[in-house]
Amino acid sequence: MNPANAQPHVVIVGGGISGLAAAFFLRDEAVRVTVLEGSPRLGGKLSVSEIAGVAVDEGAEALLVTRPEGTGLIADAGLAGQRVTPGTTSSAIWTRGVLRALPGRQFMGVPSDLSELARSGVLSGEGLARAAEDLELPPTDRDGDVAVAQYVGARLGDEVVDRLVDPLLGGVYAGRSAELSFDATLPALAAAARRHRSLAEAVRSLLPPPPQPQAGTQPQAQAGGRNGSPAGTRAGGSVFTTLSGGLGTLPEVLAKASGAAARTGTVVRELSRTGSGWRLTLGSAAAPEYVDADAVILAVPARPAGRLLAQVPGTSAAVTAFGEISYASMAIITLAYPRSAFGGAEPGLGALGLSGYLVPAVDGRAVKAATFSTVKWPHLAAAAGPGTGPLEIVRCSVGRIGEEGLLQRTDGELAALAAAELAEATGARGGPAMVRVTRWGGALPQYTVGHLDRVARIRAAVGAQPGLAVCGAAYDGVGIPACVATARTAAGQVLAALRAVPADEGAR
Repeated sequence: MNPANAQPHVVIVGGGISGLAAAFFLRDEAVRVTVLEGSPRLGGKLSVSEIAGVAVDEGAEALLVTRPEGTGLIADAGLAGQRVTPGTTSSAIWTRGVLRALPGRQFMGVPSDLSELARSGVLSGEGLARAAEDLELPPTDRDGDVAVAQYVGARLGDEVVDRLVDPLLGGVYAGRSAELSFDATLPALAAAARRHRSLAEAVRSLLPPPPQPQAGTQPQAQAGGRNGSPAGTRAGGSVFTTLSGGLGTLPEVLAKASGAAARTGTVVRELSRTGSGWRLTLGSAAAPEYVDADAVILAVPARPAGRLLAQVPGTSAAVTAFGEISYASMAIITLAYPRSAFGGAEPGLGALGLSGYLVPAVDGRAVKAATFSTVKWPHLAAAAGPGTGPLEIVRCSVGRIGEEGLLQRTDGELAALAAAELAEATGARGGPAMVRVTRWGGALPQYTVGHLDRVARIRAAVGAQPGLAVCGAAYDGVGIPACVATARTAAGQVLAALRAVPADEGAR
């Protein structure tokens, strides 16, 4: 990039967390950045609004601190002082009509300690006996990628898959373990499984040693921990964090700090190569608008990315791979109750000692997960609007891949269904004082068998196009830190391409 020339123009298509993070990472570079977002607002799946006077996230409400990309971005954006940690993250499985503690010392539902698994009561006697066979079975051959259910079921049986692994993966991907890739969704475990005969032993190798009981005490079963502690905790604190105003406040801060020109309600219809850069076609066919760029970052879901690349020579392998990535839709139903609905003025849902529960698909419920927001995030419990009294706020998630019919119900029907199932699980009395239904159509990419190969084909084809990069949830993980990591990589790729442009080529 020649300072004597006008600044090169980088256009980012997509104003979700990935696109905004990419713009933020370009903030100190000698480039001009434009973000084009097709929807009426920036932020993608990060959004916050008030219910009963309390600001509660409508989409993602936490991120992992075990990956530094998310917390690093928050710190760089000047929001480190707004980070808060959970009051508790101990969770349960609501299965066979009872809330049962999520077994300790497990990895995404795959147990390492069969004694703890038995104490949880999640599995039947037959299921426990089948899981124990993992310790005696010969190694299970794996030639290439396989579905999570195929491998875990072969080692530990169908009940472990149905009542533990499937609900945990369903909470992350809204997908089915019978279709999701073992290598792509559980890469650490997939690698460890190649080094150990027993899958339980493979899980054990990924976990820190269990805490030793003090002299004179009896070891206790822990609810939901991956390391013998309550779920979501680690040595030194919780593995989750959020912002006091909600994660939905992050996009606006990033957009402002990036210095990028952001346009919402702007759909990019076509992408084509020019002599030394790119041309983007916006608007309708009757009144098109053209934007020229020296580099482009596609921060949109797979299908839109494939459509934009369809006219770019040399990208057919990426277009085909994009077309093989499906997406699941879901909805978040937020319910605000008077605290008395859960058994008294104090402590309400906190008496359960849980941050929420998961529901196996085999139990036939509509709600796949419930988060007790005012328990998990104590700062929300103190934020009720004037005159409302103490509140309990619960977020219920509905929608797995293949459940599109459920999501066709009206907002009122979904809210009533969620409230009824919550009452059955927790004993809540009376209905919610206020409800909010947020629909996320095509929200979650499905990392089905062969996903890593698809991603490799996309990156190879895109990488061969000078000044073009991709980022987002379709590649290396659906969580915020993973998306941020792809954004940083994409920003670095386009900068490298721009620096390689001969100095006499003008900027657009």
